[in-house]
Amino acid sequence: MPHWLDAIILGLIEGITEFIPVSSTAHLLIAEKFLSLKESDVFNIVIQGGAVLAVIPLFWKQFSGMIFGLAEQKNRELLAKLTVAFAITAIGGYILDKRGFRLPEELHAVAWALLVGGIVIFFVEFAEKHTKPSDRLTWPLVVAFGLAQLIAAVFPGASRSGTTIMLAMLLGMARPAATEFTFLLGVPSILAAGAWKLLKALKGTEAVEGHGWSHITIGFVVAAVTSFFVVRWLIRYVQTHTFNSFAIYRVIAGTALLIWLAKAG
Repeated sequence: MPHWLDAIILGLIEGITEFIPVSSTAHLLIAEKFLSLKESDVFNIVIQGGAVLAVIPLFWKQFSGMIFGLAEQKNRELLAKLTVAFAITAIGGYILDKRGFRLPEELHAVAWALLVGGIVIFFVEFAEKHTKPSDRLTWPLVVAFGLAQLIAAVFPGASRSGTTIMLAMLLGMARPAATEFTFLLGVPSILAAGAWKLLKALKGTEAVEGHGWSHITIGFVVAAVTSFFVVRWLIRYVQTHTFNSFAIYRVIAGTALLIWLAKAG
């Protein structure tokens, strides 16, 4: 398979899965396994950066308000809450990085995370039916968002968006509001992680395996374009639908992967 086609396939996978609660990391690991690829952490995290760029034009009102509209209290409050949630994730991620943490790549862990994550979504959606969710973003929820991103960073297959949205819903936040703040928070969180990896790569402390920067650029562009359309669709979808369809997919995918691994082993 041509190297550029590898980048396109992985970019498509990243763009489709980054913001839906199925875990882009899990799907990249599975794809790399079945395609017999070994991409660098730099490649994977940079194409994640491409995927999150799609959020900026789709949420331009919120971002422009936090840049040009700080005279309004709601914009200042949103910026403050986004900053605190990001700081929790950034500090925790920096500590993990300095201690040499690397995301486990074993497919058994990915399979179990997909399966358990699907069950968790079913539980949260069931619990949500018996509550009166609120659109209000409280400070305890802000802290929960930051911590949830760290949980997802440690467990491959947990899903950053899925973990943050489910925890917020479990704490009483409405599905659309939880989804929106998760998307907003993903922009500084993932772009900062990508910038950190790039800095280490440019300094020579992080290897750029695979096929170099042109390969990374192709994946980045494809992920950005794909993610734009997926996010635009998902914003509308969560207004009237639950996440149960994604839960069903996770349970089926996790179970199928466990069966395949058992047969292969």
